[in-house]
Amino acid sequence: MQNTLSVGKISEGFVLDHIEAGKSMEIYKYLHLDKLDCCVAIIKNAKSSKMGRKDIMKIECPIDFIDLDILGFIDHNITINIIQNEEIVEKKLLKEIKNVIRCKNPRCITSIEQGLDHIFVLTDEEKQVYRCKYCEEKYHRKN
Repeated sequence: MQNTLSVGKISEGFVLDHIEAGKSMEIYKYLHLDKLDCCVAIIKNAKSSKMGRKDIMKIECPIDFIDLDILGFIDHNITINIIQNEEIVEKKLLKEIKNVIRCKNPRCITSIEQGLDHIFVLTDEEKQVYRCKYCEEKYHRKN
């Protein structure tokens, strides 16, 4: 007899998929989910044809409660499914992060315009290189 795990639908929130196996607890801490009064289901080491093993998180909370931009910096392969009324209304891939890294270029518009978001785009997945959306300043993530 094969064991199966059943985690019910959520009405509003997020399903984080394609998380590197074992990283879900790190994400739980980064998102400060321990400080929120929301329902969280964590599935660790689920079988995946694409990744071998992966983690999955279901977070039931209003979608404006959590800033998910940090996820792109933790693992750009994570897929975010945004859920409303028990249906997926949007899928987000994390190739762009906002206000996680600050641009160091003194000539960048973000240095002059104080209210402007610092947006970086992943330009080299293998080397984890991000570039400022405005001035192309390079940021290399060190593991």
